[in-house]
Amino acid sequence: MFDNDEKEYVKSNEDTTENSTEEINDESTKDITDNLTEEKLSEETVEEDEEDSEEFDEDGQPIEDEGLPFAKAEVVRLMKKNLDKDKMIRERVKVEMNRFLGEVLERVCEQLNDYPYTTIEYEMLKESIYPYTNIKRINEEKFRILKHLEAIKADCDALTMDVKKSLKLKDVDDTDEIF
Repeated sequence: MFDNDEKEYVKSNEDTTENSTEEINDESTKDITDNLTEEKLSEETVEEDEEDSEEFDEDGQPIEDEGLPFAKAEVVRLMKKNLDKDKMIRERVKVEMNRFLGEVLERVCEQLNDYPYTTIEYEMLKESIYPYTNIKRINEEKFRILKHLEAIKADCDALTMDVKKSLKLKDVDDTDEIF
């Protein structure tokens, strides 16, 4: 009685073990295939990026990367990080963003050079980058000041009209009154 049960148990375990090994092999083959597919896709993306690097400017001349202040890949990585995923960046935009960042760095360094000290402190840096880091607040303040100036101008116009009305000289006939 136990012999039959044991045989069935051993047979069922063998079947399960064989299936499990086959499943594991299939899964590992699938994982390897998926990894190879991902590598091919990433290589294709790199190739597309390399193909895009042959962009031309408005004059039809190829845009060269020489003389850029920062590594283009780092600038592009930061741009992609902050842009929507569906955005594509033209080569000229990549180069001009790099140049723009270099110009901002030069301006900040010029301001830092205005300090008489040989060591640049953090407070000096904060003061030098203030216009770039607080541009939103500065624009809001500009908008508020312009609105206030428009209100002052409207008050001035109203006062001018009042003065003209109240101090308007009456048309007097020369014959009626003599001074």
